[in-house]
Amino acid sequence: MKLFDDNFDTEKNYLPYDGTVNYYGTLFTKEESDAYFQTLFTDLAWKNDEAVIFGKHLFTKRKVAWYGDIPFSYTYSGIQKTALLWEEPLLAIKKAVEERCQETFNACLCNLYHDGSEGMAWHSDSERDLKKHGAIASLTFGAERKFAFKHKESKETVSFPLAHGSLLIMKDETQDHWLHRLPPTTKIATPRINLTFRTIVKVS
Repeated sequence: MKLFDDNFDTEKNYLPYDGTVNYYGTLFTKEESDAYFQTLFTDLAWKNDEAVIFGKHLFTKRKVAWYGDIPFSYTYSGIQKTALLWEEPLLAIKKAVEERCQETFNACLCNLYHDGSEGMAWHSDSERDLKKHGAIASLTFGAERKFAFKHKESKETVSFPLAHGSLLIMKDETQDHWLHRLPPTTKIATPRINLTFRTIVKVS
């Protein structure tokens, strides 16, 4: 089902149960969002993402970059990442996100999807290094893409588009009970950058 229309409520929980998802709409003007997209696309240290799946070491077309307060390590999909120190545009975006949602973050996993053929399979952000039930802020720049949730037990799904410059917050028990994904599509030919601000509590 589609979760909201143009008159969304930023305080509304868009999950029916077992978690909290708030959508804030566009955080920046189109001009600001366009400028941020170009800067991030050009300046971040993008690398093809890696994952270990069924014992095989794979590389994805999707690219990632990992930043934080300190060069701590973070492991997901069986691969350990080491954070780079913040770039100035990321710090400015982080400040705007924190002021808007009244949360704080110390790290950001950045994702670059070159077109609609690149997506993300069902998963939860439940790595042990993450703050338990902490907020994860998902900020979109570039192509508008569908984002979906699926309850782990009931299999109920909800989905909606994430607009250029928009902010989504996942928190509370969401990662315990819901999977989320970015489904691939043949209808999108332009790139999308997704910044996922989060809080790391265990430095390895």
